[in-house]
Amino acid sequence: MLGWSINLFRIRGIQLAVHFSFFLLLAYVADAGRRDGGGLPGALAAMAVLLACFTCVVLHELGHSFTAMHFGIRVRRILLMPIGGMAQFDDVPRQPWREFLITIAGPAVNFAIAGLLALWVGRPVGWPFSGDDYETRVFGFAQLLLTWNLLLGVVNLVPVFPMDGGRIFRALLATRLPYLQATFWAATVGKALAIVGALLALFVWNLPMLAVLFGFIFFVGEAEYRTAKYRELEEARYREMLARRYAEMPPPLEEPPVLRR
Repeated sequence: MLGWSINLFRIRGIQLAVHFSFFLLLAYVADAGRRDGGGLPGALAAMAVLLACFTCVVLHELGHSFTAMHFGIRVRRILLMPIGGMAQFDDVPRQPWREFLITIAGPAVNFAIAGLLALWVGRPVGWPFSGDDYETRVFGFAQLLLTWNLLLGVVNLVPVFPMDGGRIFRALLATRLPYLQATFWAATVGKALAIVGALLALFVWNLPMLAVLFGFIFFVGEAEYRTAKYRELEEARYREMLARRYAEMPPPLEEPPVLRR
């Protein structure tokens, strides 16, 4: 499924790709803008808003990626999907402080963007995007981006593994627990919160797409724990193999005595 994507361009060697389902979301948003009475201009405006919001998602993922590259971790690509973005690393650092810095860098980018926008438009007061004059529309657009970046930063800090908050939780646990055990508890807490979030989204907030997102998070968190467990077993087998080979090696030959006159 994750392979059904289109490559766009590279940023410092990182491939930016878009999943095919993102275009379905773009078409849906454009149709909603058209049906709201805006016609073609409304459809284009709706698409522009969506693309601007997902530009902030890309900047969020670049925050993760550039920090990871600072620690020598190769970043293969950033994949955009309707539910957000995903930076794909060659490896996940086992050092808790490195994982913490890589993870916190994403929300930090969103809070920085929100702070810069707040210097111009002040605190978010909704979406005053319906004005007729150009200045009001630009102000409303900036307000929307400010609100979006705050939401993106805060929601990602919820401790639902493997979201950013869950990874920070794992990094903190890893300062006291073995890495695999820390991953287990982070994934377990994340799955429980994902179930609660999905139930709230379905029966309280009436947001089925949010329930789908929580379901996706549930399964991705479980898959990442299984991957960490597999890697731990493989590393243990490799260490055991090296220890066995070393034990089977014959002892080194003693050097013959040196005759001296």
